[in-house]
Amino acid sequence: MSEKDVIRQTKRPVTRSSLVSDLRKIGLKKGMTVLVHTSMSRIGWVCGGPVTVIEALQDVLTSEGTLVMPAHSGDVSDPADWGNPTVPQSWISTIYHEMPPFDPLRTPTLGMGRVAETFRMFPGVRRSSHPIYSFTAWGAGRDQIVSGHALNDGLGMDSPLGRIFNRQGFVLLIGVGYGNNTSMHLGEYLSGTLKEVRRKSPVLQHHERRWVTYRDWDYHEERFAKIGKQFESSQSGPKQLSAGKIGQADARLMSQPAIVKFTAHTLKKQ
Repeated sequence: MSEKDVIRQTKRPVTRSSLVSDLRKIGLKKGMTVLVHTSMSRIGWVCGGPVTVIEALQDVLTSEGTLVMPAHSGDVSDPADWGNPTVPQSWISTIYHEMPPFDPLRTPTLGMGRVAETFRMFPGVRRSSHPIYSFTAWGAGRDQIVSGHALNDGLGMDSPLGRIFNRQGFVLLIGVGYGNNTSMHLGEYLSGTLKEVRRKSPVLQHHERRWVTYRDWDYHEERFAKIGKQFESSQSGPKQLSAGKIGQADARLMSQPAIVKFTAHTLKKQ
């Protein structure tokens, strides 16, 4: 969507102060640990763009809280596994030899949106070290969230998702649905129902670029929308979730452990 389209569809400018008000109305509070997924175009025309969105989140959480965003880079991976799009078979050998290794400071996010990509470069933000499943964090729990992100099971308990789970953190969806709720992959992992796969990525080890192989799982986020609806209509779900508007975007703030446990329980029953 072009900026012209966003302006045309916005009733009034969205500002830092209006975002702070909206975030507080939905239940975001000082000191929380929250993983945020956003769609800028759904929020409306924001005065100051992604920077304003990030600063509003920081204003509400304060430095006593912890703001987390996905910083995934799925293209730092085996080109033989690429499917959207594929590359010619004749290119693969060259890609193996030339692809830069994952670098937490320089590797851009892929498909995470403008807010997440801007947050990656924000002062005081640190990024975890997983080549395809990294997360970025700011605030009091930053180092505990992103340190020691294991290569194996990159969305498992020994990942930032597991750290958020153990901190009784929250997920905030702004203008996106459950299909973007990365924490539900932790629920898939805990369900024990996934097929194991092996992946490869180039990383720096002892100042040398090396391709490393690690354990991952065949995730299926296409079922998250249905599971999310079941969560919202369950007996306990509404107690763990609040809904409202952030700017013009539909938003949901939920307990991360609650949606993770519900996802795991639902998949185990299938």
